[in-house]
Amino acid sequence: QVQLVESGGGLVQAGGSLSLSCAASGIRFKINAMGWYRQAPGKQRELVAVATSGGSTNYLDSVKGRFTISRDNAENTVYLQMNSLKPEDTARYYCNALTWTNLNYWGKGTLVTVSS
Repeated sequence: QVQLVESGGGLVQAGGSLSLSCAASGIRFKINAMGWYRQAPGKQRELVAVATSGGSTNYLDSVKGRFTISRDNAENTVYLQMNSLKPEDTARYYCNALTWTNLNYWGKGTLVTVSS
């Protein structure tokens, strides 16, 4: 059974920090990219950050310099360190894993709320 389990969301004041983590298990094929997406109420889901197995990373422009993605390939775990949080970062954050066979897996999401 495939599981992506996120943790680390919560409520924080603007300017604060949160750290998210996601552990993937039960995926038969080797994972290429792991990343984080977010979806705010009434908005489309958007890519926040992604890290490939080769070490490349990519970020949403609005989080560059504030968020850092990292992963442990051996443990199929991905992390997102979020600093200098803003109210507009409020959203449900979803972990994503993409295998080399183009299978896409999602976690259930963890809620991040940034108060002003």
